[in-house]
Amino acid sequence: MRPYGTQEQLERRRRRAVEMLQNGMSLSAIAQKLKCSPSSVHLWRETHRKRGEEGLKPKPIPGRPSRLNRSQKKSLGRLLLKGPLTHGYPTDLWTTRRVADVIQRRFGVAYHPNHLWRLLRGEGWSCQKPETRARERDEEAIAHWKKYRWPHIKKGQKAWGPPGLSG
Repeated sequence: MRPYGTQEQLERRRRRAVEMLQNGMSLSAIAQKLKCSPSSVHLWRETHRKRGEEGLKPKPIPGRPSRLNRSQKKSLGRLLLKGPLTHGYPTDLWTTRRVADVIQRRFGVAYHPNHLWRLLRGEGWSCQKPETRARERDEEAIAHWKKYRWPHIKKGQKAWGPPGLSG
């Protein structure tokens, strides 16, 4: 599993570990301090011995590069925070189809709605369902029930628990 952090942060961690090794610290002490495994510190030491400073640099990220660059992704986040209503949609609910449409109009980049979730998850967005409430919902009656009826029901639950725990 890939550790958390950007490539630059992970490179700094590797360089710091090598520096600590050169200062005489043990593998386990460095691992504890950097919150990694001793085997990782050992691997970094061996890589540094064989390839020098070049060996500590990050490797290129595998896979196809993103169609949106970093600034476009940040801009997309700001656009999404404004909400769907500001983009002309009739409801205040983002769908992947709507997000794909906004990306197409704003950046000229086409994403299929079924695959857009990867981009959104990578940017810290999560899937959420809108809360549905009945139109006939009576808030006053609910508040009254919670205040007066629920405490009596809740108190009565103790008698229904496992033997020896009531009381």
